[in-house]
Amino acid sequence: MKNHLSDVQIDRIIEMAWEDRTPFEAIEYQFGLTEQNVIELMRSELKRSSFKMWRKRVQGRTTKHLKKRAFRKGTFKSSLQRIITHNKISKK
Repeated sequence: MKNHLSDVQIDRIIEMAWEDRTPFEAIEYQFGLTEQNVIELMRSELKRSSFKMWRKRVQGRTTKHLKKRAFRKGTFKSSLQRIITHNKISKK
């Protein structure tokens, strides 16, 4: 599994695995790794304490699995969030 991945790809997979809103299905689509493969990769690449922290964090997250999500695409945007235009924040 790990043999066909470059260091850059492994770093990106770890980054995606830590992100709350990136589902395992996105990692599988992009890199061909199942959730179990990602867990094995994380176990081998992270320190033991970091792996335990990640597993505890990910285990209960509904956002890490597409079938458990309440939303299908996009991200939450507050109605109070300011509109950004040309890298400048507009005033209300």
